[in-house]
Amino acid sequence: MTELDRAHRAWSERAWAHARDAFVAADAEHPLVLADRQRLATAAYLAGDDATSLTAWSRAYHELVAAGDYEGAARCAFWQAFQLLSTGEGARSGGWLSRAQRLLGDCGRDTAVAGYVQALNAVLLLQSGDPAGAQAGFAEAIRTGERFADLDVQTLGRLGQGQALVELGQIEAGFVLLDEVMVAVTANEVAPVLAGLAYCAVIGFCRENFDLRRASEWTLALNEWCGAQPELVAYRGHCQVHRSEVLQQRGDWPEAMREAVAARERLSAPFPRPAVGMAYYQQGELYRLRGEFTAAEDSYREAIRWGGPPQPGFALLRLAQGRSEAARATISRLLDEAAEAHVRCRLLPAQVEISLAAADVAVARAAADELATIADGHPATYVHASADHANGAVLLSEGDARSAHQALRRAFEAWQQLETPYEAARTRLLIAQAADALGDADSAELERDAARAVFVQLGATPDLDRLPPSGPAGGLTARELEVLRLIADGRSNRAIAEQLVISDKTVARHVSNILAKLDLPSRAAATAYAYQRQLV
Repeated sequence: MTELDRAHRAWSERAWAHARDAFVAADAEHPLVLADRQRLATAAYLAGDDATSLTAWSRAYHELVAAGDYEGAARCAFWQAFQLLSTGEGARSGGWLSRAQRLLGDCGRDTAVAGYVQALNAVLLLQSGDPAGAQAGFAEAIRTGERFADLDVQTLGRLGQGQALVELGQIEAGFVLLDEVMVAVTANEVAPVLAGLAYCAVIGFCRENFDLRRASEWTLALNEWCGAQPELVAYRGHCQVHRSEVLQQRGDWPEAMREAVAARERLSAPFPRPAVGMAYYQQGELYRLRGEFTAAEDSYREAIRWGGPPQPGFALLRLAQGRSEAARATISRLLDEAAEAHVRCRLLPAQVEISLAAADVAVARAAADELATIADGHPATYVHASADHANGAVLLSEGDARSAHQALRRAFEAWQQLETPYEAARTRLLIAQAADALGDADSAELERDAARAVFVQLGATPDLDRLPPSGPAGGLTARELEVLRLIADGRSNRAIAEQLVISDKTVARHVSNILAKLDLPSRAAATAYAYQRQLV
């Protein structure tokens, strides 16, 4: 079998790194034909080798220009512009996009390549804050794709048009288009590069617009798509960040942390990519929720370093650290600077929590009211649940326990529907406060016990620390209870460390603390204690 045969076989199997290496080897023996040079460019890009990919596209471009094939050269120029834009090199991307446009003019005829260029120009309009202009540009690209029966161009156009419609406030219409895009993608009807782009863009947009159900569904599909291509590098880091977010939402925090760390490592090599900031932020969120505040702060700082958004997590970290004035100053500044509704929707719940902690009920009320106004015009269940939770918390502080209880019940039912156990447990604590105020101590105790069980399972140490002691836990922290359960399950320190994504040394310290707090002589005694008191 020749190197070229190996390259074609690897290409058909979507073994992108093997395909790249074999095409490079074949090219050294005999210059590749144009179609194979373009396959090399695509395989290298999907294997995470941008330099080889861009070199291959550039060589193909110059060969086509020399041959007078301006349409083919414009296509190569587009792909270079596309790749450079995806890695944040806007100036070089713009240069190649201008070349593509000029070549299309020299071509002298209508061509499907024009649709690619129209779509990329519309992307630039969308990024510059002109969704109306972008929507028109994407619509033009769709028409071009339909005229030439080019499904890739149609997919690019519909992907962008769906995003533009959401930006324009036509959320349901926008997601109808995005769902149509994903039908084509999951049916393998579009090129792999565009499939990866669509997965990441649609999932990111779902997260940005709080459509957790769609985000979860498409993330699972993306995970399967990446899993079928073991050598895929492009998009895999994004996939792992999104998967970590879904796992966090569903309550599997240890696995969410593993995915966040894996995403950070993948996006950092061979050089840091812009999305590495997202991975660091997700890692920081998990550390904060677990009470590992030093590690959380380090992660948020790395997120800032690589251009990721460190908020509202960093402000909530300051609140958890007892630095409420710093938290108030940060969240107020962020809201002063935020204009888009989806950004404010992410910040307002944090302002309610921070303001109530500082006994500033007036500011909390204003934030809760604004969040309710946004929810009135938003179809996402998550937004409505956030608004009801915030309103219930403020109503409690205003002394209206009955109205608070009603709002909080709506929030709890919505969290249950979304399968978000942490948010549901936090709402249950407020329901318990409302029940106490209404004289229903039994219901309050049941709500607290249910919330406590979720916090213990998740390892939400800061939330547990705010609860009054209950049951036979012997003063153990949430993390110590986790470790005790794993001891009772027969796990070694090394296995516990791997399960909880912490060091062996930290596990040993927890085991020592457990034995000391419970006045027990051994792990076997700790196991018996756990079973006797039904802690496992």
